[in-house]
This record gives sequence, C-alpha cells and structure tokens, in this order.
Amino acid sequence: MDQHLSNIRDEVFRRNPGEAEFHQAVTEVFDSLAPVTKKHPEYAEAAILSRMCEPERQIIFRVPWTDDQGRVQINRGFRVEFNSALGPYKGGLRFHPSVYLGIIKFLGFEQIFKNSLTGMPIGGGKGGSDFDPRGKSDAEVMRFCQSFMTELYRHIGEYTDVPAGDIGVGGREIGYLFGQYKRITNRYESGVLTGKGVTWGGSLVRPEATGYGAVLFAREMLKTRGASFEGQRVVVSGSGNVAINAIAKAQSLGAHVVAASDSSGYIVDEAGVDVDLLREIKEVERGRISEYAERRGSAVSYVAGGNVWDVDCTVALPSATQNELDDVAAKRLVERGLLAVAEGANMPTTAAATAIFQDAGVLFGPGKAANAGGVATSALEMQQNASRDSWSFEYTEQRLTDIMVGIHDRCARTAEEYGLPGNYVAGANIAGFVKVADAMLAQGLI
Repeated sequence: MDQHLSNIRDEVFRRNPGEAEFHQAVTEVFDSLAPVTKKHPEYAEAAILSRMCEPERQIIFRVPWTDDQGRVQINRGFRVEFNSALGPYKGGLRFHPSVYLGIIKFLGFEQIFKNSLTGMPIGGGKGGSDFDPRGKSDAEVMRFCQSFMTELYRHIGEYTDVPAGDIGVGGREIGYLFGQYKRITNRYESGVLTGKGVTWGGSLVRPEATGYGAVLFAREMLKTRGASFEGQRVVVSGSGNVAINAIAKAQSLGAHVVAASDSSGYIVDEAGVDVDLLREIKEVERGRISEYAERRGSAVSYVAGGNVWDVDCTVALPSATQNELDDVAAKRLVERGLLAVAEGANMPTTAAATAIFQDAGVLFGPGKAANAGGVATSALEMQQNASRDSWSFEYTEQRLTDIMVGIHDRCARTAEEYGLPGNYVAGANIAGFVKVADAMLAQGLI
C-alpha cells in the first residue's frame, strides 16, 4: 500500500475506533488500489476514497419488544446507508447477537463494491440488530420485527433504501417486516423489501441465488484452468440458506459435497450430503446439524465444536460467517490439494489465509464477487415489482447465470488490465471501485 492510501486508511481507523471488521474490509480494498490512484489522480483530488469510507447516513435506534412471558426486552437496531452513487441503498438486514456498528459498516462497505459489480443500478447499505431469533417463538419474532420496522420505515423506500435478508433474517422475518411497513404507511410498496414470498411480490430463484451464484462463479474460475465441478471434492461451511443451495448447485454440476456445519460442529458424509434431509432439518424444523448425523446413520460422522476446514477438499465454499477460515486451515487445505475457494459468506476468509491461497496459486473468489448473486437477484425482484410482473424460474436463473459470468469476466479482465492476471481480489476491488468513483465524480461534491 502506498503512502497516500496508507494515510487515508489511518485516518479512517482514527475516525472509526474499535471497529475491527470495518478496518479489515477497508484495508482489503485499499491494498488493491495503488495502480488505480496512480492512473486516476482525479480520484485523489476529489477525495473519493475518504468520501467513500464515510457513510452517507448512519442510523442507530432502540428496539423495545415483549417476550412470551410479557417481559420487556431491549435490542439495538442499525441501518448504515453507505453510498447511493449508483442507485438506492441496497443490502440485507442481519439479526444476530454479534451485530454492532462495526459489523454493519464492514458489511455496508463491502456492499458498495458488490452491488457495483452486478452492473445493476443499486447503491450500498446494510442493517440489522443484536436480536437473536434462534429459540424465539414466531410470536416473539413477529413482535420484534414490528418494533424494528416501526422505526426503520421512515428511512427506507423503493427509491431510497431497499433492505433484504441476511443471517437471521429469512422469509418469516421479511414477511413480518413488510406487513408492518404496509400497516404504517398504508401503501403496498412491493419494492421496499426484497426476499419476499413468491405469492406476494417475491422472485423465484431469490432463495437459491447466493448459493447458486457462488458455485457459478467458482465454475467460471475452474474453467480458466481447464477444469469443472465434475468429480471435485467440495466442503461447504454453514448449513443455512446459502450453504444448502450451494451444496445443491455444486451437486447438480457433478461435485461430491462431503461436509457442512453449523455453530455447534460439523458433519462428514462421504456418500455425499443429502441436501433434502439437510434442508428439512435446518429450514423446516430449525434443528441442529447433529440431527442430520443421527437420522442419516452411522456412515456419517459428527464432530461437536470442530472446524469443518479440517476436512480435505479440492473446492472450498465458506458460507457461514466472517473470518471463519484462518491461516492455519488455509495452509492445511493447500497442502492437501485445494484448487479453488469461492466465498459464499461476506469476508469469511482472514487476510492471512487469503494471502496463503493467492501465493499458492489457488483460485480465490472474494465474497464481493462470488456471493453477489443474492443481491443481483434482489435487483431482479425490484424490476419485477416495478413492472408488476413475475418471471419463470428458468428465465430468472438464466439472468442470474449471465450476471455471475459477467462478474467473473469483469474481475478477470480488470485484473489483467492492471497487470495482476488471475488476482480476483484485485479485479473485484478495482472494477467495483472505479464504477462508483466515476459516478461520484460526475455527481459533484455530495
């Protein structure tokens, strides 16, 4: 990183103390930008980077609600509207105990570049709460979502800010949030939230899109080495929506997916993960992955509290949470023949692990590129809402495929242009950044 970029980064750190994940995301982007700032001095003159690292708006609010025993509970809600140079803010809501402002800012900052890479007219934002939906009744989740939306509604809209789901926010939560928005505003504004139910404004393929997209991006990377998913041994971390659909898509392309995980541990199924059983346990019953091993039988091993990255694979799809795959795991995976990594989650690979993969020549697709299928299909949902239309699964999946191939090619082409062939991290960061930077220059000092 050159001195100019280092100085800006240090000032970002000073202005945002104690936000480790946000600092990590900023550093990862800045590490790629030296050749860009050299080629485009106008970005420095207009302080584009400093402006891009400062959210346009940060909203923090109290969320009071009552549990099933009638006790008052208090959580904290967030919405960081980071950058609207390309369109209305777009990004998910995360409900998880780990959520604090630094997590939301890291996710929102990543979202700027991810949304830019899709080619869709959407800006970057993110939100959420430290509320934990796990173990709560439907009635408790509903009351929390209604309280959350009672504050959030005044800050969002189809031309302003369009939230979606993330960890802890699925179809149930989106339904409760949308119902409260409609109740308060007296408007059936379909485009205000994405990830809705298909029967009331949602899009086919949206539930599958992030997982499918990560696999499609990995497929395009493998093609550059004359390889495919056929016969690849694949490990997927997580067992939520992204992981389950990544498993399904990889298997459809001929991969042998042998492992998945949740916060309690991981399973290894050498016969290949039964995605229907996993979906039933995790999405219908909201159970733990240990139940998969119990119901699948003795051929499946369950490791309580273990690290799924102890399992050998040729393709890794980290799809759980940030910084889950560290340098120790990376070294071991490289030694055991890893070919490719595509991040289904946001920043699941530590900086040290990423460097190990790149130094070893492992194909590495960063989350802002590899998992952009979810937000891209959210933008397709917005298109359908705006035209009062609905598309078939096949047509929407083809649109998603075209977008993911385009993202891959854009990243690869940009990396080549800047003298970094094969470096998808640099390609994604530069391609995403330049598009937003040019829009900011065109729109003046705002």
